[in-house]
Amino acid sequence: MSAKKPPSTYINPILNEDFPDPTIIRAADGYYYAYSTQTKWRSQLIINIQVARSHNLTDWELLGDALPQKPTWADTTQKLWAPHVSEHDGRYYLYFSALPNGATEGLCLAVAVADAPAGPFVDIGQPLLCGESFINIDPMSFDDPATGQRLLYWGSGFGPIKVRELAPDRISFAPHSEAHDLIQPVPDEAPTNYQRLIEGAWVVLRDGWYYLFYSGNNCCGPDAHYGLLVARSRSATGPFETLPQATGDPNRMLLEGNEHWHAPGHNSVVTDAAGHDWLAYHAIDPQQPTFDAIDADQGYSRRVMLLDRLEYHDGWPRLVSGGIPSWQAQPAPVTE
Repeated sequence: MSAKKPPSTYINPILNEDFPDPTIIRAADGYYYAYSTQTKWRSQLIINIQVARSHNLTDWELLGDALPQKPTWADTTQKLWAPHVSEHDGRYYLYFSALPNGATEGLCLAVAVADAPAGPFVDIGQPLLCGESFINIDPMSFDDPATGQRLLYWGSGFGPIKVRELAPDRISFAPHSEAHDLIQPVPDEAPTNYQRLIEGAWVVLRDGWYYLFYSGNNCCGPDAHYGLLVARSRSATGPFETLPQATGDPNRMLLEGNEHWHAPGHNSVVTDAAGHDWLAYHAIDPQQPTFDAIDADQGYSRRVMLLDRLEYHDGWPRLVSGGIPSWQAQPAPVTE
């Protein structure tokens, strides 16, 4: 790794490219790797699953395509969404969703495996779980230290956030396991309601609490209205209490947009060398909200990657930036 001195401050965005639904991990080689939904780069090259690398969480290098070969069961479609990567015993597992061949809707959860964090990842040859609409998207794997269970969270499509146990091979569900609903959407058409659609689950364990971060409402398009929520539980499989439930405020959010950054959400959480948690997420820059994308719908939302620090107060996470994305210089993560 480079011995370059880390910056003392940074300014969002940390990656000024279309990089939606970011997941960040720290790999065994000491670098941080970020993965993102399919896009079309300025060279007009379609990238199935984006991957970038950083030594300090603020300066990123785009590496290319982590999944250069599409799954054989989804090699004629273009929807490869919301990757999550985890490492176990030197192998890297990429969980994502894809639209199967011959379908116009009904996405599937999928898994690919690699021996290096940048890939190339190779799909296991069949989907993990398929269903109607876009219910089965946004997977996130989590190993529960309390029970030893390997868990997969997912959900969207106006349905609940779910969890189900994975088998020891991590590429299939545990035999006889069942999916359990954790958080339900709130079917309220009020413009202040972010929970009409919920998705993008991410789980961390801190001080005996399992925090389930999730995003809500409309991620994309000219009317994008997206924000970040959180729930907590003493168990990885619930029951979870949401922040709106705990506060009695149905509109209580962890993160909302501002004039500088619109529709922030779909986060991951990464911990720096000082033990501080950082929220990585995407948002739309109102100065450059669109781009020449794979299709017109996606092109309405050029979602860049942002980073803001989390702190925990009275048993709940909150953003140091005050519940909105930062746009001015902030103290940088400690990464060495």
